[in-house]
Amino acid sequence: MSPSPTKEKAGRAPQDSDGRMSLGEHLIELRNRGMIAAASILVLAVVGWFVEPYLWGTLTHPIYELAKHQNVKITYTNLTSAFDLRMQVSIYIGLVAASPIWLYEIFAFLTPGLTGKEKRYVFGFFFTAIPLFLGGCLFGWYVTPHLIGVFLSFTPQNDASYLGAGDYLSFVLKLILAVGIAFVTPVFIVLLNMIGVISAKAILKAWRWAILGAVIFAALATPSTDIISMLILAVPLIALYFGAALFAWLHDRRKARAAAKLEAEYAA
Repeated sequence: MSPSPTKEKAGRAPQDSDGRMSLGEHLIELRNRGMIAAASILVLAVVGWFVEPYLWGTLTHPIYELAKHQNVKITYTNLTSAFDLRMQVSIYIGLVAASPIWLYEIFAFLTPGLTGKEKRYVFGFFFTAIPLFLGGCLFGWYVTPHLIGVFLSFTPQNDASYLGAGDYLSFVLKLILAVGIAFVTPVFIVLLNMIGVISAKAILKAWRWAILGAVIFAALATPSTDIISMLILAVPLIALYFGAALFAWLHDRRKARAAAKLEAEYAA
């Protein structure tokens, strides 16, 4: 009599005696996890439909503040523009709000094939990158009104600025995401060092370019004459870069010690 099948974990396809799954079983699991992720985004996008007026009011607040001093308005260029915009913002809300769910589904699908050490790297990368990305987005939102004000200041005094709602949303989101990604860049540098693509020596050698890049990025993101605003953005970027270099140096040093110890054991 054959042994009764073991009870499998929810969401994961059955495995053979070696704990491995076939290609078809992997595809079934991928489909199941994809459906869970898509359903979570859809449900929270529906919730986002009711939250959208409050978020859109926050995003357009800089325009209404500028409208007190100059002729600037948000416009909807056709009959469906307002509906399309609300749908877009609702989907963005759903994607962000459901991120813990769909990120978990991605990691749950990938991690069984990784070694214990690789899992630590992946989860360390994840739990470091997310806070840095969110912090960068907050910085991006902080500098957004400054940048909008500078661009609109080029409008001639007797003319008006009519901003398409969709174009304005795209501009604000791209700016916020750009700053968020800039904050995550040091994590990618560390990841490249961990997998042996770049050494700590090479990272430190490029410190002048890193500082120049951070200052230029901060100057573009905060083009006002206020030097303090530029430094508020540039200093964290520079600190993150050197923090990544320090981490890479410690990793390279530990790896060199392990290699020297292994070589000594072979020589003995």
